[in-house]
This record gives sequence, C-alpha cells and structure tokens, in this order.
Amino acid sequence: MFLCASVVQNLFWTRMSEFNNDLENFILLFLLKIGGQWGNVSAMEDRKFLILRLGAVGDVIRTLPAVKALKDYYPSSHITWVVEEPSRDLLESQPEIDEVILFPRRKWTNGIKSPREIWRTTGEVLGFVTDLRRRGFDIVLDFHGILKSGLISFSSGAPKRIGFDRRSIKEGNFLFSNVKVQLQGERMSRYQRNIGLLEGIGLKVNSVRQSLHIPQKDHEYIESFFNGLSISSKRPLIAIHPGTSLKTFYKRWMANQYSELADRLIRELGASVIFTWGPEELKWVEGIQKEMKEISILGPKTESLTQLGEVYRRCDLFVGGDTGPMHIASVMGIPAVVIYGPTDPIVNEPLGQHRKVRKEVGCNPCRYRSCKDLACLKAITVEDVFQATKEILTIRR
Repeated sequence: MFLCASVVQNLFWTRMSEFNNDLENFILLFLLKIGGQWGNVSAMEDRKFLILRLGAVGDVIRTLPAVKALKDYYPSSHITWVVEEPSRDLLESQPEIDEVILFPRRKWTNGIKSPREIWRTTGEVLGFVTDLRRRGFDIVLDFHGILKSGLISFSSGAPKRIGFDRRSIKEGNFLFSNVKVQLQGERMSRYQRNIGLLEGIGLKVNSVRQSLHIPQKDHEYIESFFNGLSISSKRPLIAIHPGTSLKTFYKRWMANQYSELADRLIRELGASVIFTWGPEELKWVEGIQKEMKEISILGPKTESLTQLGEVYRRCDLFVGGDTGPMHIASVMGIPAVVIYGPTDPIVNEPLGQHRKVRKEVGCNPCRYRSCKDLACLKAITVEDVFQATKEILTIRR
C-alpha cells in the first residue's frame, strides 16, 4: 500500500509539473494574442536578446537567417550572441548582431584539466557568468539545445529563457528553459528548426533573407584576386569545394571524381571552375587540379568566412559536400549541388535553389566518422553530379 501511495504521489507531482509548464506557455500565448507586454511590438523593440549557438561554423551560419529575421522584426532591439572562436569574426561583421561574446571552450577545457590552471579557469568562468547577469538580458533564445547552452541560458538570469521541448534537444537542456517550443514534425532542415524557435516569442516567419554582409575590406581583397587572374574566367563560373573539416573526412567525395567532374564542366558546359579551400585543404585541392586535363582556378587563401562568401557571390553555382562552405554559399543566395553521403539530406539541406545528389545504400544516414567503406559516397558517380549541375544551370538561364 505504501508503494502504491508513493507511485500515486510521484505521478501527481509529475502531472503538476507538466501542468505548470503548460500553464506558463498558455499564459504567454494568451498575452501574445491579446497584444499584452509580449505581443506588443513597441514593448519588444528595446528588448535585450541573448542568442546561444556556440560552435560548428555550419550550425552558426544556419542560425543567422533566424537572428536576422528577429532583427528585421524588432530593429531597435539589442542582440548579443555567445559563440566559440571559429565563428566570432563572422558574427562581428554582421550589422544585425550588436555584440558578440566569446565562449572560450577550448581554453577552459584545457584549463580545467590542468592542476596549475584550474583555479584561474574557475575564476574566469565565474567572471563570465557575473558579466552575463550584469547585462540584464530580457530574453534568451537557445538555438543550440545542449547542456552547455542550457547552463549559460540559466546563468544569464533572463526572465524568459526560450528553448526547444525535450523531444528536440539533448543532455537535459529542456530543464533550463521556461518557454519550450514544440517543433512540428520530426525531420526538418536546421534553417526551419531555427526559425521555429522564434515562435516562442510569437513570431511567424514565412520567408527568410539569403544575405551575408561582406565588409568592404573583404570585398576589395577578393576583387584584387579576380583582377589579378592570369586566365580569363568564362561563365558560368562554378565554385567547387571538395574539402571538409579534419573531423569529417567521412563526408568527402573522392578526389578523382572531382577531377573528372571539373574537366567535364569545363569541356562540355564551357564553364570556368574555381576551387575553394580552407585550412589543411590546400594540398588536397592541388592534387585534384593536377589530375585534371583542363585548366581550373585555384581560389585565394581566405582569412575569414566573409571573404569566402565574397568568392561565392561572384559565382553562378556551388558544387560540394555537406559542409560549412556549402551553407555560406547558400546564405549568399547561390544555387548549390550538394553531394550527400552519410549525412541526412533533409536536416542538412541548404537554403534556396539546390539539387541533392545522394544514393541510398542501406546504412545512411549515419554519423560513423571512422567508416572506411564509404559506400554511400562511392555509389555517387560523376554522371550523377554532372547531370544535377547541368539541370540547375539550365533552369537559371
């Protein structure tokens, strides 16, 4: 009997907790409907928003359209973004982002592991939290949805902490938000998912801007590169990015396939091909060019993501794998032909006009980074990618 009573009691408090969460969300939605504090545009204009999407360049880029939509809707609001080092410069160059706060994950991770550095690191973490609370944020939008972002959200002291519900996040992140957004459907692109979080403050966004602000100095740098080319570039100008990050070799299509594809694009479509590359990818790309029979362009060394975006802005089409550069081209409004091997083609699809090239081999999608077989990529032929490229160029003419 005691056990039965205990079970009933636990069930009661679980239901009460769920009721309280539902009640809170109902009240919020009610206020939005009647035009109260949260539904009144003028009341939101001067709000201070904290954006959380910490790492992975591609994920940060896929969050930008949602944040730009937020700024379009509330142009007088103040938007601060907490992010890790790789995407810091990109965000600082975007006029919609008023302030960028660095989250030095790698430095703090190493510091906590070191007996000599642990106390200094602990002090820096406490200082980081104190600074967040001092800024007095009104609303947190946690696009990341992991334990780390949840802790930052809760530590900010913001009265409204908006995140996804427990089905759409990891590591118990839902425990740290007090407004939980339920997504419609299990599989959707990251762009759609991020736009969906804006529903937590009552925004309905039907379309997003494909835009990335390019600083003048980056425009001039890329302009100088193209003006200095020893060969003339014919149209269409097709950018090929064959590389991936060092952690995601399992997403790279074969080098010889890229060589053959580029030759066919030049020979059969009268195109110019420019190869773009990132850190640790130069030798890989030069090897692809050496295997070619036609002449192609080696893209410039880019010191920032906006410089890479300016290269793509001058192109007619992007061809490559599921990578950060693909999403940069996407937000620049460039059509893309995307080669999908192990990754989900719906979750990772680009914005705007694109063609997906993928073969179902029974084990994809997956996240098996140590895969040596790569059957999903080997199944994709040069003809598959060439026809997708030809098709999308024909539509644009």
